[in-house]
Amino acid sequence: MAWHAQLDLRYTHEHGRSVARFRHDGPLRVLQSLYPEGDAICHNVLVHPPGGLVGGDTLDIRVQAAEGSHALITTPGATRFYRSEGELALQRTVLALDAGARLEWLPLEALCYSGCRAENRLTIEAAPGGEMIGWDVTALGLPNAGKPFDSGTLLQHIEVPGTWLERGRIDAADRRLLESPLGLAGRRCLASLFFVAGEGIGDARREAALAAARERIEQHPLAESAGATSPQDRVIVLRVLAPMVEPAMHLLREVWAAWRSELWGLKGKGQPRIWST
Repeated sequence: MAWHAQLDLRYTHEHGRSVARFRHDGPLRVLQSLYPEGDAICHNVLVHPPGGLVGGDTLDIRVQAAEGSHALITTPGATRFYRSEGELALQRTVLALDAGARLEWLPLEALCYSGCRAENRLTIEAAPGGEMIGWDVTALGLPNAGKPFDSGTLLQHIEVPGTWLERGRIDAADRRLLESPLGLAGRRCLASLFFVAGEGIGDARREAALAAARERIEQHPLAESAGATSPQDRVIVLRVLAPMVEPAMHLLREVWAAWRSELWGLKGKGQPRIWST
């Protein structure tokens, strides 16, 4: 039986505190709000109890951050796209920020099992004055467990409407894409970290964020397969290819912490407690 789950999560700023309220339909919800950095920043863990998606499953997530609120959202584990008998498994996420809102979208990786038919969509809508830091991490197969990505497809879609669009289809049968030096070069983890603003970031801030990212890339073992750029004045992106998730995630967390400090003046790392368990 296919699972269809929906979560509407809204953050407001009330008396100096960012407050989360949500409605859900099906097996998708958030855990208790935590405030490890004080009342201004609300940390939430998004949980999908079935643990993965099979053909026919759909997860719909919508997050709305109101003016003055600041939320950080993560997950306790990977999103798993399992083998499909033919139907599509879809995760669709919309992140909307009002003016003066901040949002951090930091889920753990999407893991594509061999034989999956997966589609992972992320849309970001930011009003002028709204800003977010987010990432997207995808792992193909479980090569260390002897379960390579031998069949199946993934459609990856990340969009800031009218501003930035990244859309790509990975087919396990496309060996040129998977193995060529012009493609993934045999690497099975691809990841992006992005800073998105509702208006032009400004040259000085943008250059400082790029410099902070490039400094950490140069010092990292993945330096040869990572880079940072600003494709548009509202977007800054770090991209990395890695043989597995852990080194890619390590680099993303390093740059995420640097961007929090450089762009928002948040000196503490603010690492969610669940990442340490």
